[in-house]
Amino acid sequence: MLLARSLRSVAARALRSPPRRLLFSPFSSSASPRALLPPPAAAAPPLARSLWQLGGGGGRTALLRPRRGSAGGVSCGCGGLHTEGDKAFVQFLTDEIKEEKKIQKHKSLPKISGGWELEVHGTEAKLVRKIAGEKITVTFNINNSIPPSDEEETQEEQKPDEQEPELTSTPNFVVEVIKDDTKQTLVLDCHYPEDEIGQEGEEESDIFTIREVSFQPTGESDWKDTNYTLNTDSLDWALYDHLMDFLADRGVDNTFADELIELSTALEHQEYIKFLEDLKSFVKCQ
Repeated sequence: MLLARSLRSVAARALRSPPRRLLFSPFSSSASPRALLPPPAAAAPPLARSLWQLGGGGGRTALLRPRRGSAGGVSCGCGGLHTEGDKAFVQFLTDEIKEEKKIQKHKSLPKISGGWELEVHGTEAKLVRKIAGEKITVTFNINNSIPPSDEEETQEEQKPDEQEPELTSTPNFVVEVIKDDTKQTLVLDCHYPEDEIGQEGEEESDIFTIREVSFQPTGESDWKDTNYTLNTDSLDWALYDHLMDFLADRGVDNTFADELIELSTALEHQEYIKFLEDLKSFVKCQ
């Protein structure tokens, strides 16, 4: 009786406990399939962990940012960082420069009719004209001179077979009128209203407007804020018309304003291409 209970107890424990891994030869006919598997301790580590170990324990940083001199970077004598992203960036800039040069209208800056002399200093340009004891200068800067376009309206108006609209530079410009026998300079701050640009069929409409008028000391680069400045928003229309006629008599009229847009657009495009070339050299480290 006791022997039978002992045998049953041993059999029950054998059923509850996992089977032991057999150590006999795998070629034995009695070897079970489970016995052929290697023990858990000998299993290969997961792929992610293996890469982490190869990267020196750096985790994701070691994978995304290869060390300098590794397969992901390029070593050169400049001491700068070079990545595969830099290489793709340089290729993009190369293609962009090629396309911009292809659509460039003016290889040299266009001239403005009326005997104006052009001086360019980077992004700033100055037009000078002398007539009958007066010196008229028009100064403008191409930075931020391209008005923002509404992408939604552009996409709705543009047909599939039409090209994208050309970018046009419409900078603010300052007109200075200097008389030989005076110590004051008449300064007129002008700009292009967005609703007037590109309007056709309105010959009498001015494509530029005067915003402010003031007198400043002749020959001084820094203008005084204490000098009275006339804002034309509340100006009598008769006085405003006389100011516009005053400018037109000195060559600053609609024709001049149109040619100024063409000049500014050409200068802006020229500087944009130069910027892309400088950016390419900077990224490529040349």
